[in-house]
Amino acid sequence: MYTSRCTSLACGEISKSEDTSHTTNGPSNQCDQETSKPIDKVSRRLAQNREAARKSRLRKKAYVQQLEASRLKLLHLEQELEQTKAQCALMSGRVNASQHGFHGAANSGIGVFETEYEQWVEIQNKKTNALKTALHSDLSEPELDILVKDTLDHYANLFNIKATAAKTDVCYLISGVWKTSTERLFLWIGGFRPSELLKVLVPQLDLLDHQSHDLYNLIQACQQAEDSLSQGMEKLQQTLAEAVASGPALGGGSYEMHSAMDKLEELVRLVIQADFVRNETLQQTLRYLTTRQAAQGLISLGEYFQRLRALSSAWAMRLCEPT
Repeated sequence: MYTSRCTSLACGEISKSEDTSHTTNGPSNQCDQETSKPIDKVSRRLAQNREAARKSRLRKKAYVQQLEASRLKLLHLEQELEQTKAQCALMSGRVNASQHGFHGAANSGIGVFETEYEQWVEIQNKKTNALKTALHSDLSEPELDILVKDTLDHYANLFNIKATAAKTDVCYLISGVWKTSTERLFLWIGGFRPSELLKVLVPQLDLLDHQSHDLYNLIQACQQAEDSLSQGMEKLQQTLAEAVASGPALGGGSYEMHSAMDKLEELVRLVIQADFVRNETLQQTLRYLTTRQAAQGLISLGEYFQRLRALSSAWAMRLCEPT
């Protein structure tokens, strides 16, 4: 009986010890679990925030790309509208010219030139926009240089098709009827005066001192070449007028025109020389500039002609607007 009682007491102690151990360990485990819950919750929230931020960045990038695409599309549509207006104004001018007896556009060679020139203008606008986009992107220097040379070659192509047109009808080419009305205000021997365009471009460029000096000397050289060609043009016009006025009379009241025809041949060579000066001026200007400066210069040149054409369209369309 004593043994049984001792056993009972021992069992009671063990049970009490187990209860005490259970009581002690229970709250500790519960506390650890409760402590870990906020940490897991914070981690999940941070992960969710990172994912939301990533998605937000992707949406923003896609939105910016969409805006840029829309901007380029709008610019293209505006240019097409301006070209359509310019063509309408040009057609109107041709109608007026034909009413006054001018039929130069009826020449098949001139018709080809007009088509080629319209295509040239359209391509030039695209090349100007491509340069503008490239200049504000991460395009490498060699890639940008390829675009610059390609645009410069495009101007050289204009001078080639003008040379062919001059041989077809030099008087038509010099008249400038193939250009818009505002561009004709600045016409010089069938094209733009290179020194004047340099004066437009130079202020648009951030030049170093030696670059400014070189371009200033280039402007002086251009003006000297222009003065020489202008004097040749005046002399040629005078001798042409004299050849027509003093041509020997033939039978039936007609006149011998060989001398006058020779003067027109000289006029063709004069136009080609003027385009040579224009081309050389562009080439020489870009040699003085860095690739990025050259790109900016060609952009400014393209935008200058765009604004002249747009001004002509606006001036012609004013008559169609309600008063």
